[in-house]
This record gives sequence, structure tokens and C-alpha cells, in this order.
Amino acid sequence: MANWQWMGSALRWFGTGDSGKLSGAPEDEPSRRAIRRGYASDSAGQVVNQRTTLGLPTAWACVRLKSDVVGSMGMGVHEKASDGGRVDRTDHWLYDLVHEEPNRDQTASEFWSSMVACVDLWGNGYAEKEMLGQRVTALTPMAPHLVKVCRNNNNERVYHFTDRGKVEELPADKVFHLRGVTLGGDQGLSAIELGRRTFGSAIAANKTAADTFHGGLQLSGFMETGAQSLKPEQRADLIEIFDAFRGDAMRGRIVPLEKDFKFSPLRMNPSEVQLLESRSWDVEEICRWFGMFPILIGHAAKGQTMWGSGVEQILLGWQTLLLNPLLRRIEQAVKQQLLPRGERKRVYAEINREALMAADSAARAALYSAFGQNGVMTRGEMRRRENLPAMPGDDFLTVQSNLVPLDQLGSLTPEQGARSALLNLLFGGDVDGMIDARVKAAMLGHNGGPKLED
Repeated sequence: MANWQWMGSALRWFGTGDSGKLSGAPEDEPSRRAIRRGYASDSAGQVVNQRTTLGLPTAWACVRLKSDVVGSMGMGVHEKASDGGRVDRTDHWLYDLVHEEPNRDQTASEFWSSMVACVDLWGNGYAEKEMLGQRVTALTPMAPHLVKVCRNNNNERVYHFTDRGKVEELPADKVFHLRGVTLGGDQGLSAIELGRRTFGSAIAANKTAADTFHGGLQLSGFMETGAQSLKPEQRADLIEIFDAFRGDAMRGRIVPLEKDFKFSPLRMNPSEVQLLESRSWDVEEICRWFGMFPILIGHAAKGQTMWGSGVEQILLGWQTLLLNPLLRRIEQAVKQQLLPRGERKRVYAEINREALMAADSAARAALYSAFGQNGVMTRGEMRRRENLPAMPGDDFLTVQSNLVPLDQLGSLTPEQGARSALLNLLFGGDVDGMIDARVKAAMLGHNGGPKLED
């Protein structure tokens, strides 16, 4: 099958066709088909699809932040060692695929960012696997709205992919499929499909605000003519006159009215419909659909600061409760769908979660200090993580008890170790030897000490 040139035009990802309106609840089949084709309307009368949803600043910020964060973390490949540890496998072919170059058009960061964005918008991310024996040599993205997942007569999962007007059936072992939230089915659930009423109301609020400012904050309404009865051409003239006074350029102009004419406003002003409050609430609702804390995209609640330890805890909670499950889902999909069955118990891919600490030097220093003082990591391993050259004698484990090598801990009793560590900390050097020499010198010739001639 010819590779789909996904970089040719981003608009193709959103589908084409008539933007007609479909009725029905979001769970009905016509609406689901409309979502897959790229359009559907909600009860607010707005067209809701991936493209119009991304036009909402909140949706854009949520999708961009999550995809950028996951794409920037990097994925390593490791092998379980016989001693229970692990060995980095930068020489494994999977490392080149998931960490270096998934395909000839994308970097690894771009590929994983796009897959996460597809999961957020469509509920699924797809990529065609190019194989050489049991080895996957490339992952070519497939537009989610062009893929249909179904079961054949043997109850095997197959993928129908529309490529330049032709439908091709791909077996499950030829497609890398990353699912979002699922109820156990073959496909992940789409936040756009299930939340289209929320997104539709937000789009309608944005449109109302834009129309209000476009009209110079002027209200529409009726013109009461009193006892006069206007002819059709007179009504057309009045409409033309008032249309000329709409917009920012005409703000402050005076409109002459004929005798007995009176203006009656029809539409409520923004404060009466609580437009600003509604748009603020839409931000929080959209964040719920995309699994994002509002403060992380710059939306602070009333009285909430954008900085401080409280925000740090919110960020930690987002990483733990919302981001980490997504990372685990990616890691397990890579293990199950890209590795041969015989290697899955030994080789595995892992996303580098410590990459989120790259900009926090204080947190990295505290982590290294704890690891170094408790025999978890050698100084050489720490230096390599910081891209620093190796130093002689930096590859041994130490503990906080005087920071002695682990293989020498057994030669010291707990009392000796604690006493030596404290004295060395206070005075430095071999304090025990200094004290013994002083005592012996003070006892020369008396009090049971050695004889003077000795």
C-alpha cells in the first residue's frame, strides 16, 4: 500500500464534505458516522468536529500541552538482567524505531506527539507497520478519520483504510493501534463525539461574543413606527440606514429617527446572559474532557495564584493521576504490538519520566543526593545522566554512614561507624588516630603509661 503522505496537508486530517446539520443524541449511529466523516452539529446548532474544536483556545492548549510533554520525554529500550536489574539496549532495533526515527518524515518527538493528539481528538491513533521479517522497520501514521476497525468472519480484527479513494483491508498485525479510554471494545472513545454538546456551547459562546463586538456592542431590535404604516420599500430603506450605522467605525454616530419612531431592543446584552461567566465555565468543562487541570493552561480560579507550592502539587497530581496512565498505555502498546512474542519477557520500552525534572535543578539535586547517600546510584551514573565526563573512582555505591564503600561496611561496628562519621564531620581527617596519639603522649612515664625510655 502506498504510504499516506500525512504531512502534505493538515486539513485532510479533519475530513471534507458538506457541513450539514444532523439531529440526534451523541450516542446514536448517524451522529457517530457524522463524527467519523468530520462533521456533526450539537443542540446549540454549531458544527462540532476536530477542526472546529481545535479552534477553541482551551481545547488547543489542552491537546498541545499533553502531546508536547509526552513527545519531549523520550522513550528508552531496556533488557532485564539476570541479577534483577536492567541493561540499556541502545543497540536494539526497537530503540531506533521508538527513540530515533519512526519513519523517514518524522522525528520520534513529532511521531509520539501526533499519536497523543490523535488519541485526544479521535480516541485512537493509528500507524501502518512496515515489516522486515519479525522486525518493524517503520511506523507510518494513518489519518484516524480514514480508518474503520471491524471484525471479519473469523472474528479477527481488521482495519479498513481509505487511501486516495481506495479502501484497503489491513490485518491487525500490520497496524500499530494506540487506544484512548475504552470500554473493552476495538476502538477508544472520542472526547469530541461524547462531549460535542459541551464543545458546541463553547463554540456558540465564542461566536456570540465575536458577533457582539463586530456589531460595536450594539443591540438588534424592532423599530416602532407608531401609527404610521410603512410600505415595503420604506422598510427596506430603514434596514439599510441602520445597517450602515453598525460596527466599530460607526460607534458614537447619531442616527436620525422620524416622528413617532421608537427603537425596541430585542437581544439581551452580554451581562444579562452572563456571557463572560459562561465562557469561564466552558474552560473548566473542556479541561475535564481532555484530562487537564485548568491552571496548567493558564486558567486560574478566582483567588488562586499561578505560582507557589500549591501549583507544584497540582502539577505533580496531573503527572501521577492523568499523565502516567497514558504513558503506561503507550509502553504496553509498544511492547505488545511491536516486539516479537519471544522478546516481550526480556525487552521492554520505557518513557523517561525524569525528563519532566530537566528544568528543575533543585529537584534533580535532591534526587541525586538521596540516591548517592543511600547506595542507590553511583556518582558515575549521576554524572552520565548529566552528560558529564567520567571521573576516576566514581563507580562505587556509598551510604550516608561516613560515605564509605558498601563492601567496607561490615568491618565497622555501628558504634564505630557512627562515632567516626560524626568526628570526621566535625574535625576532618583521621580523628581516632589523632586522639590515641595524644593520650599516649600525655601518659608518658606515669599513670600506667609507657616508660619514658621506651
